[in-house]
Amino acid sequence: MDIQEIKQRFGIIGNSPLLNRAIDIANQVAPTDISVLITGESGSGKEVFSQIIHQISPRKHGPFIAVNCGAIPEGTIDSELFGHEKGAYTGAVGERKGYFETVNGGTIFLDEIAEMPLGTQARLLRVLESGQFIKVGSSKVEKTNVRVIAATNVDVYDAVKAGKFREDLYYRLNTVPLRIPPLRDRKEDIYLLFRKFTSDFTAKYRTPPIQLDDEAQQVLINYSWPGNVRQLKNMAEQLAVLERDRVITAQTLLTYIPHEVSRSNLPMRLDNQPKEDFSERDILYKVLFDMKRDMVELKKLVANIIEHGGVPANYDDHSQAINQLYRDIELPQNTEAQFTLHHPVNTNISTPVNTHNGNNDYHITHDAEEVEESLSLIEKESDLIRKALKKHKGKRKLAANELGISERTLYRKIKELNL
Repeated sequence: MDIQEIKQRFGIIGNSPLLNRAIDIANQVAPTDISVLITGESGSGKEVFSQIIHQISPRKHGPFIAVNCGAIPEGTIDSELFGHEKGAYTGAVGERKGYFETVNGGTIFLDEIAEMPLGTQARLLRVLESGQFIKVGSSKVEKTNVRVIAATNVDVYDAVKAGKFREDLYYRLNTVPLRIPPLRDRKEDIYLLFRKFTSDFTAKYRTPPIQLDDEAQQVLINYSWPGNVRQLKNMAEQLAVLERDRVITAQTLLTYIPHEVSRSNLPMRLDNQPKEDFSERDILYKVLFDMKRDMVELKKLVANIIEHGGVPANYDDHSQAINQLYRDIELPQNTEAQFTLHHPVNTNISTPVNTHNGNNDYHITHDAEEVEESLSLIEKESDLIRKALKKHKGKRKLAANELGISERTLYRKIKELNL
């Protein structure tokens, strides 16, 4: 089967290269009988890929069972997997077949394999190597022909180094590693999935269609989705049921994002400030608009000083003083602004002249020499990051708060821009 046929058959939505690569690996490994270790974050769809491997394999007509190893108590997991004899332990009133016996000829999917106790891991290794197992309370060796697909949402090799997972079992399971990309690495698929989920739920609950405005779409795409596809699906269902206004704004969408998520999960502030979409480009625009506002306020301030305090006798000194005030608010490097003072009658005077009303009859004009300024966002971004780091003496956390981005994003930008 090709990738598009697999997507249609199993209801997979998305065109991310990482997703397509994962489907291609599953398609290639399915006809074989080797073990597969699927890794991916919680909610990313690991069980769907186990179904793909089983359904297009020669074992597709055999049984399939999914077992969550983390949900079975340590004292009973051996009995669940391998079965037990009557009287093997207190409460064992009869003989019981385990999953490896009942799924003979099929596929068993062991989810959260890293949660399996070490003793059970040793028995599982024997099944993988020889197809043999022994029921709890028995001495008879049983045979089974089961394909094992394992999955985990943690780094198993870290568990091996910590002594919580057998190294030999890790290499036995990891014959073909299959990594499912998290939703944040599939940004081009997020809105497609959201539309599919909302369409399904509005049809199910017979509610009007859901739409997102442009800002809400940006929030949806830029959020990191720690719960991945499962979290996105739950949010879509809530919106389909609860919202009276069927055009969802960014502010509305933010109310469905858990407040306890870390600041790094969102490209916007989560404090008492107004909820806005603070993408990195928007931060640059916001700073530039604030700078323009400061320029206007500075003009008013200088005019007020001249009106009430007089103008220095030396024309050049006054011009330099004004230009220094502009430099104090950190004008863009490529902007050159110079000021000249003019008397309404005599432009060649060098000292203040008092009019009949006792006021200095001077007015100020702003002759700005406009120089073509670089419009590169990368240069602006580099400049702003440098200034924020300089202002906070290299403290990245404070600089990140000043810029309105996460410390992790700031660290990545520093590396990308070679600052």
